Amino acid sequence: MAGWIAVAALVLDFVIKVVALGVVPRNRRPSSGMAWLLLILIVPYVGFALFLLLGRTRLERRRHEQQAEVNAIIATRTKEVPGRDNARLDLAYVQSAELLNRNLGALPVTGGNRVDLFPGYGDSIAAMAAEIDRATTFVHVEFYISAWDDVTSPVFEAMARAAERGVMVRLLFDHLGSRGIPGYGDFVAKLQGTGIEWHPMLPIRPFKGEWRRPDLRNHRKILVIDGTVAFTGSQNLIEPGYNKPKNHQAGRQWVELMAKVEGPAATALNVLFATDWYSETGVKLGDELSRSAAATGDVEAQVVPSGPGFATENNLRLFTTLIYSAHRRLSITSPYFVPDESLLYAVTTAARRGVDVELFVSEAGDQFMVFHAQRSYYEALLRAGVRIYFYPAPAILHSKFFTVDDDVAVLGSSNMDMRSFALNYEVSLMLLGSEVVRRVQQVEDTYRAMSKELTLDDWTSRSKGSAYVDNVMRLTAALQ
Repeated sequence: MAGWIAVAALVLDFVIKVVALGVVPRNRRPSSGMAWLLLILIVPYVGFALFLLLGRTRLERRRHEQQAEVNAIIATRTKEVPGRDNARLDLAYVQSAELLNRNLGALPVTGGNRVDLFPGYGDSIAAMAAEIDRATTFVHVEFYISAWDDVTSPVFEAMARAAERGVMVRLLFDHLGSRGIPGYGDFVAKLQGTGIEWHPMLPIRPFKGEWRRPDLRNHRKILVIDGTVAFTGSQNLIEPGYNKPKNHQAGRQWVELMAKVEGPAATALNVLFATDWYSETGVKLGDELSRSAAATGDVEAQVVPSGPGFATENNLRLFTTLIYSAHRRLSITSPYFVPDESLLYAVTTAARRGVDVELFVSEAGDQFMVFHAQRSYYEALLRAGVRIYFYPAPAILHSKFFTVDDDVAVLGSSNMDMRSFALNYEVSLMLLGSEVVRRVQQVEDTYRAMSKELTLDDWTSRSKGSAYVDNVMRLTAALQ
């Protein structure tokens, strides 16, 4: 009997490996396919089980159909909105990027926006609460992580007050992203005591028939008031230590960058919220979307949605397009810099053709696997001429933005990593014009003054054990 079991195990082992060779690489990056195949070949049963659990990056058909429906509606409503007309030849790449974004995400570039930046954590909280208190029609709130704590209470109390005076207040938060925060039960209980209509995004509730790959998440951060004022950026709706005692004990706080947008781009961010609300509730927000913000400034901006609802990796295509177009300087701030081959080549090629390229990352990491995977790329970047700056520990640099020359800035929720490109719903905001880019560069200047530059000699002298861990974690990052 034992012999037959052994034979059956060998046959199953062989079948799993043969099947994996034909199934795993389908519609997958070569690096990702090779990583999965390597795992399955080394530990067939465990590897194949993990592939069945985590190997599918597509969401259920309903969500893709809803996304396509919304994109068609947007395209119809905005078909008369002209594209950007660049008179200057050296800015032709901006027009190309704008057209790319419009073809992929349906939203056009719009002028007449006012943009204010909030690099201070408390400042953005206060600004959001103040705008909610001015709301007259609706407040739309969507954050990957939400928690009602001492720092965020001004925002949630303003939302509750708005609901009490008849304003329609809607809240979306990622189910697993928020559920993992201490005090989640109290958070839900507080929400139930208000007039806020709230729903978790991408819920994982197997007993209710809600199941999908668990690390497909909605990572967006959006607040829209009356369709005319909006906030977006990197900051979650939680205190800067994420309500975790170990962070407080270490003095670890997250450093963020948020943007307040007034004008037509706020309307575009509201469209994005309405799309996610439709996906989670099945309700279309027609009346709210009929409101269009008037011009209030002189900044051109374009909202770029991306995520598993799109098959085209909109953020990655925009990022590589702009990076290849850089002429003089490129500055990147990304807390989790784990690029795929295309992005790595774009960044290193820019450095090797004489562009001044710098990368700001945290000296310390909050996620072991991602932190070490990121470190595995430093040597290639340094050898190409990229200057790497460590934002000092114990802070976690969580801002997500980059600037190209003095012409373009992109900020939002998207990291420059494979998770943000393939697994997370993200939102990016492309800002055009030297004045607004200069203000973003001032944030970069602050980071540079506080940070320590990493040299190639320092990096190559690190321990072999540390390098080994970095390289192993790099392999796990490719399991998409």
